[in-house]
Amino acid sequence: MNAVEIEEAISQLADQPFDRAKFAYAFLEAFGNKETTIERLRAGASNKSDLGGVLQINNIHIVIYGSGEVSKTLTALRDSPATAKAKAKFILATAGVDFEAEDLSNGETVAWAYRDFADHFGFFLPLAGGRWPTGDRQLRCGASFAGGGPGQKKIPLRGIGLRWRKRRRDLQPDRHGQAEWC
Repeated sequence: MNAVEIEEAISQLADQPFDRAKFAYAFLEAFGNKETTIERLRAGASNKSDLGGVLQINNIHIVIYGSGEVSKTLTALRDSPATAKAKAKFILATAGVDFEAEDLSNGETVAWAYRDFADHFGFFLPLAGGRWPTGDRQLRCGASFAGGGPGQKKIPLRGIGLRWRKRRRDLQPDRHGQAEWC
């Protein structure tokens, strides 16, 4: 899957009403996991979560928690022996209102309202596997810009999906010419 396909799948997921039983599997499917992988996780054959969530080995540990337990759940995920044993790259906790995640490789933690998580799908692009054609920071945070000195308009070279195109007028390039919105 490419970034635009992933963004479309995540946007569709975010637009649907939150379903506690299906969210984790739909999230993984949006990042290109095959139906066979999803079925194995549902059956418990490859799901080794010790917190009642979904743990995909070498990828992510997802837990749907009760309202108001965001930081407690994220801490439990971080400290979970199953997360460490499975070498998960990400941990994610949500209840359909708040959405918090951490990239365990660099310690970056993010928090958004559930309805806004699709705008930040680039944070999870490593879940799709493979190497992305641009720098990780560029793909995770928007787009590259070309041209323009002081006072000149910056021109976007590439976007990462429909939401980016809709919101590019809101992007402000940083001093390195990258859009900051994630």
